[in-house]
Amino acid sequence: MNFNQTNIIITGGSSGIGKATAQLLASLGANLTIIARNQTTLDQAQTEIEAVKLSQNQKIFSLSADVSVREEAENSIKKAIKLLGSVDILILSAGMAHPGYFQDLTLEIFEQTMAVNYWGSLYCIREILPTMIQQKQGKIVLISSGAGLIGIYGYTAYSPTKFALRGLAESLRGELKSLGIQVSIVYPPDTNTSQLLAENQTKPSETKAITGTVKPWEPEDIAQEIIKGIKNNDFAIAPGLEMKLLNFLHSLLFPVLNRYFDHLIQKIKG
Repeated sequence: MNFNQTNIIITGGSSGIGKATAQLLASLGANLTIIARNQTTLDQAQTEIEAVKLSQNQKIFSLSADVSVREEAENSIKKAIKLLGSVDILILSAGMAHPGYFQDLTLEIFEQTMAVNYWGSLYCIREILPTMIQQKQGKIVLISSGAGLIGIYGYTAYSPTKFALRGLAESLRGELKSLGIQVSIVYPPDTNTSQLLAENQTKPSETKAITGTVKPWEPEDIAQEIIKGIKNNDFAIAPGLEMKLLNFLHSLLFPVLNRYFDHLIQKIKG
């Protein structure tokens, strides 16, 4: 896939994996709209993305929105489509995590984490689908986590939201494939971002012992893996040997079941 002049929306595009992916795509010639909550952070990210774009003809936009709020998520996608003219790829990188002992975490933390990580992704997908269906093409990339493949001590507010994204992606895959829309889901390991620094402030010692056994990745390296997975039309994008093994062993039958389900669907659709 050639990303030159493709139109791409990235939620959570002002920092971490989202920003690194935006910078890489800009260097490959893509037009981008990044969406995040903080306008100051967005402005800085836009400047950094503009600095690496391939040509002066590329369009780089930023929109301030809280995707956990349905109206803001929907309006931001509408505005992004209008700015770009059409959309080829939607990358859903907005997310949050607040580790801690289950009994110590407030219900508000559980609710907020689900609102940002799951509902924020679902709202954006729902809003962009009519455009992609009309175009008869498009790619949707959900950013899950290694904690979306296996529950991790101390992440009772976070892991279930990333499991939910996996269920959404697996359910959508077959439904959207016949419409020309590719769905992918990414399972990054721990990555050196501002979010990881924030997580370390509340991580239980047991969680630090578990996650400390693996060296964190750099966001730029995760971005490379995401782009490679998009090019290959991979459903599961699992950076590194650990994530690949975890994904493969956790989902051993999934590729076989996919082929069987696709065969049944094709028979029904004629």
